[in-house]
Amino acid sequence: MILNEILSVFTSEYFFVVIRMATPIILAAIAETFLERSGIINLGCEGMMMFGAFFGALGSWLTGNPYLGLLLAIISGLVAGGFFGFMTISLKGNQIVVGMAFIVLGYSLTSFLYRMILGIQLHPVKVAGIQAFDIPLLSQIPIIGRVFFQQNPLVYFTYFVIIAAWVIMYRTSIGLKISAIGENPKAADSMGINVIRWRYICTIATGALFAIAGACLSLTQLSLFADNMTGGRGFFALAAVILGRWNPIGATAGALLFGAGDAFQMRLQAYGIPIPSDVLLAMPYVLTLLAVIFFRNRSSYPPSALTQPFEREVNKSHGK
Repeated sequence: MILNEILSVFTSEYFFVVIRMATPIILAAIAETFLERSGIINLGCEGMMMFGAFFGALGSWLTGNPYLGLLLAIISGLVAGGFFGFMTISLKGNQIVVGMAFIVLGYSLTSFLYRMILGIQLHPVKVAGIQAFDIPLLSQIPIIGRVFFQQNPLVYFTYFVIIAAWVIMYRTSIGLKISAIGENPKAADSMGINVIRWRYICTIATGALFAIAGACLSLTQLSLFADNMTGGRGFFALAAVILGRWNPIGATAGALLFGAGDAFQMRLQAYGIPIPSDVLLAMPYVLTLLAVIFFRNRSSYPPSALTQPFEREVNKSHGK
């Protein structure tokens, strides 16, 4: 009986929710993939997602326009990414330590700013959210149309990011340069590739993508900001990068797995299936752990220079 109830969850509506729930994890996972391919790991992606969630909601609350809120979120991500790059690239700070600091900063600073600007509220303040819209013709395709083409604009943006990430990584000189500085930055430097410049580009650009991932939560899923609203999705993204073998498509598949687990436990609760709520809430985290254990021997090695600071040698040409 319970098995039949569980199987009844898997409808087109369920897969629609999977795509929606996985979107912020996919964006964060693709951003982290590029960053790690350049030789930098950002454990603080969770904190940067919090910045995006907060400033997206704040911008929407101040202007009444969620797209201006999204713009403010992107700006916050660019600033956070630039600061992270300054700490890890210019000052050569330990990337793990700096990343952990960003997690604490993201949680605490957004909570403080929320209370300072909006005051202590009994309930979270609702803001204008980005509304979903159907893509003509494609949205009318049976099952697939509902799942993929009746979503919000940030989901459609994510489709573009997935394709663009793969093309850039494997079909352009930009991807080759990023991979080169992540594998052997000194060799790349000797070939005239400006390692420091490209690492800064990666930290700043991915900071913006982390912020957009956070804004997905506050502007498309909840239309509000709440403390700790990322709920560990940044850590899911980090695991997805490993499971995806530092490949944008693989990272997307890993993120979809975690999104499916999150959507599954939500649907089970909504259906009133007699499983303890604590077990259901833990399901995405357990799924993450099991996936990492199962694929631990199947993942390729990370970039050789990951977490290693780069010291530019003198008397070199850096034109590219």
